Amino acid sequence: MKILGIDSSGLTASVAVMSDGILTGEYTIHNKKTHSQTLLPMISDMLHMAEIKPEELDCIAVSAGPGSFTGLRIGASTAKGLAWTLGIPVVPVSSLMGLAANVTQKGAVVCPIMDARRNQVYFGIYRITEDLPEILQEPEAVSIEEAAACAGRTGEEVIYIGDGVPVFEDRIRELSQGGKVRFMESVNCYQRGASVAAVGSLLFEGGQYVEAGDFAPVYLRKSQAEREREEAENLS
Repeated sequence: MKILGIDSSGLTASVAVMSDGILTGEYTIHNKKTHSQTLLPMISDMLHMAEIKPEELDCIAVSAGPGSFTGLRIGASTAKGLAWTLGIPVVPVSSLMGLAANVTQKGAVVCPIMDARRNQVYFGIYRITEDLPEILQEPEAVSIEEAAACAGRTGEEVIYIGDGVPVFEDRIRELSQGGKVRFMESVNCYQRGASVAAVGSLLFEGGQYVEAGDFAPVYLRKSQAEREREEAENLS
């Protein structure tokens, strides 16, 4: 089975292709270019170098959210357009579960945090297993204080990962109050298309996929534009 993984839910744009469980290629960019500029060229270049034709793909796994509204929409439209053209399904993968899958230490408790602005994070808590990461806390958008408190209640060492780490690391250390916390090194701290593809392949085997036209991202909260419009309406 050949699966394309796409993650554009945060600052990083990352794509990967796996063939029968083996990572064949991965392409990651972390700079100030918008994902709309980079995503399709990255996929094209990677497949070309991996000598895989698009029509050989069996499905496309894509980070389904939460995350950047713009990034998720770009990733969704790219995945849907390719899947529709190729006549293959889309496998939605939680952005947070994809991040958790960067950790390979079996039994580890992982708390992915993505900066959601306004002192909030998108977070979840997972335990790493031989199969899919086990969900200990469903994804939510909360304050960093609430996220750290929830992680602390596990009573175990917690590994923090995601683009929220450089933003909130000092605050998490303050809130841990001597609790065991670890922060993923920067090389593995951000989204990876390989992790999305790996999780996506397991979900696909379990029948958890949708037709291209039925896929939609999960945002967890309203966009800034929607909030500003509601605030303006309430003032009028």
